[in-house]
Amino acid sequence: MTAPGFKATVPFYGPGEVRAGLDYDGCIAAVRTAMAELSAEGRPQPLRSIFEIAPARFFGLMPGTLAAPHGFGAKLLSVFADPELPGRSAHRGVVVLFDRETGCVTCIADAGEVTEIRTAAASAVATDVLARRDARTLAIFGCGLQATSHIRALIRVRQFEEILVWGRSADHAVHFANVMQRDVGMPIRAVKEGREAASSADVICTVTSSPTPVLLGEWVRPGAHVNVVGSSRAGPVEIDHALVRESRYIVDSRRSALAAAAEFLLAREAGLIDDSHIVAEIGEVLLGRIPGRTSPEEITVYKSLGHIVQDLAAVSYLHARAGSGH
Repeated sequence: MTAPGFKATVPFYGPGEVRAGLDYDGCIAAVRTAMAELSAEGRPQPLRSIFEIAPARFFGLMPGTLAAPHGFGAKLLSVFADPELPGRSAHRGVVVLFDRETGCVTCIADAGEVTEIRTAAASAVATDVLARRDARTLAIFGCGLQATSHIRALIRVRQFEEILVWGRSADHAVHFANVMQRDVGMPIRAVKEGREAASSADVICTVTSSPTPVLLGEWVRPGAHVNVVGSSRAGPVEIDHALVRESRYIVDSRRSALAAAAEFLLAREAGLIDDSHIVAEIGEVLLGRIPGRTSPEEITVYKSLGHIVQDLAAVSYLHARAGSGH
């Protein structure tokens, strides 16, 4: 018997199907459209709910809707740190996409793989509109799954000549750089000091789980663009007050940032900035409503908390692509 609201067979895209079907170029395009539509609609979306089940173990619920006529849905997610399982995503759960017209479940997809790809796609969208066109050096702070996906995504929006990698474990960073160099076929080099990576970079991505800053404002050279990705809740921070204060600060969602952008909230608490320091949502920049970069020397920061429309857009694209036989 089929439960009410369900098709006889609801397509499920497991990790393998997501990896095979959710290509970076297509996901970047889907996320770009979703973020522009989010800001264009101006319709408040529900804030995510995060519950701490135990120390370093969280359960999250992210509901929301895409712009009409597209669907709506939610991501249900656990985030459990498993240091004994390197290479395994800490994000486990599902994204459920519903049909706007019928209310039926359209499909379900593995949340870990979707999150890994769409997060990097969002950084690629921000980099494309905020980084200088002549950016040639990329620095990655972190050596986990998001470091991998960010390299794969960002090389699609800029012609980098070199990628620098910093990690808290120098040996891990060297291994990661060697693996990724073979994977993408371009020069990737591990560096021992974060200052060295930052001071040489035109684009920087922080994709760590560090509770304290790994990137300092004094290291970042004029004209650089920074994607701050690792902390998605109030608490852990990856960049210091100076970088927040001195940058042109752009977010995925203003409402979400005011609730959970840890680096911003702590700088505000210290009296260094106020809410007006958020100059735009990335969607407003995409729509041309607010300029992104305003000078070649300006430092731009994109704070990525992740938004449910990115997940839903990615899954909608994945499902349409599967249905077309690609």
